[in-house]
Amino acid sequence: MSGQKSIKKNFVLNALLTISGIVFPIITYPYVARTIGPIGLGKIDFACSNVSYFSLLAQLGIPTYGVKACAQVRDNKQELARTVKELLVINLIMTFISYLFLIPAIMLVPQMRDEKMLHFIAGSAFLFNALGIDYLYRGLEQYKYITIRSIVFKFVAFFSMFLLVKAESDYVIYGGITIFAASASNLMNLIHSPKVISFRSTGKLNLKRHIAPIMVFFAMTCATTIYLNMDKSMLGFMTTQTDVGFYGASIKIKTILVALVTSLGAVILPRASYYVENKQFDEFLRISGKALRFVFVVATPLTLFFIIYSRESILFVAGDEFTEAIPGMAIMMPTLLFIGITNILGIQVLVPIGKEKYVLYSEIAGAIADLILNIILIPRYKATGAAIGTVVAEFVVLLVQVYLLAGIKDQIKVLSEFKTIQYKNIIVSLIIACPASLWVKFANISFMDDNLLVHYFVILALAGITFMGIYYALMMLQKDTMMLEITDTVLGKLKKRKATT
Repeated sequence: MSGQKSIKKNFVLNALLTISGIVFPIITYPYVARTIGPIGLGKIDFACSNVSYFSLLAQLGIPTYGVKACAQVRDNKQELARTVKELLVINLIMTFISYLFLIPAIMLVPQMRDEKMLHFIAGSAFLFNALGIDYLYRGLEQYKYITIRSIVFKFVAFFSMFLLVKAESDYVIYGGITIFAASASNLMNLIHSPKVISFRSTGKLNLKRHIAPIMVFFAMTCATTIYLNMDKSMLGFMTTQTDVGFYGASIKIKTILVALVTSLGAVILPRASYYVENKQFDEFLRISGKALRFVFVVATPLTLFFIIYSRESILFVAGDEFTEAIPGMAIMMPTLLFIGITNILGIQVLVPIGKEKYVLYSEIAGAIADLILNIILIPRYKATGAAIGTVVAEFVVLLVQVYLLAGIKDQIKVLSEFKTIQYKNIIVSLIIACPASLWVKFANISFMDDNLLVHYFVILALAGITFMGIYYALMMLQKDTMMLEITDTVLGKLKKRKATT
């Protein structure tokens, strides 16, 4: 495999990218939530949720399919360039078609027309994403470029936010900055692409060969988007946009943590697709098992910690106006583990072995469960009801994927890797770490009560250091293999960097 990059290096780079995705929201969201309030945040979440359905048509499943397709032909430069060009053409055609539906919807649907500028701004992401060809860089595992590019644009958005968002009425500006940070950096991909591939000698294009697999990924994306965004849309139409704001705050921390939990899995898809394409099933099984062990070691302590400290987390991140978001956040924390596992079993295992339809079936089941529970629970419990629907939906996705994987009768025995997880180490460490950290919660710490942002930050910092410090120390004392490997990877990278300075 020419140019093969170290998974450890990719993991560190992706972890750095993930950490930046954690640090920037932690710094900016408390300011924004207190500046524009739950109504402004609710309007933004509602607009982004509505536009996401039209984005389905524009993207057509290409972002995920493209990673797999590029990884499979990564060693053939001409075929790689032809594949990217074909996918870009399809993406641009579908983007144009999606705008033909989005623009009339914004002008005709009252709830969308009331915030048409916000909806148009959110819709601009379609074109940025199409031109971004991000799947090329992920398929080639160019995580250094991806990380640097993303962090630079995060800094631009970071300073713009504090300079331009000053009042409740600035929620449209914040929406624009959010879209810019997430999508505008994709323009750099197109500018940078000639250094990676050449579009000049790609030969005759064959768009038809991608249609069948893309449609499967499109259906998968539809199901995922529906049950991830349906909550906000249904809340907006069935309750108020303030409730959407509460729900958005409750999932903000969850979304950040999910990125951390799935950080290793994100770098595995191109490598897994390459291994399957070249019949290297032992290597495929090895990296899949490593990803599962990573998820359990990281997700379980995060889940418990943020259930215990859900109140302090919401008050720190969003402020006193968002107390109604606390129950929803606590309820949704188990999704860290559920999503972490299904990300491995679905995107990193089933997709590379050509079982995309199984992922689709699981996501359809999750969407149906979410829809039914939302109809029943949202009218009565509002944001908390939507949170219950979300956690049940993610659990249903997990159950269906495990069931379908158990029926595969070939060399892919990924479920056997669950036996390699050292559950005892995790349980023992958590049993001690959980009560040991509660002293912070019940110590009645009054640190700068006049500045509640600092107050809750100190509480979370003390609790986090205690909880995670004890958990890490006990895992190392028990010689947990995954924790040892994570430590070796991080320390090895730091030593290498120090040696070069």
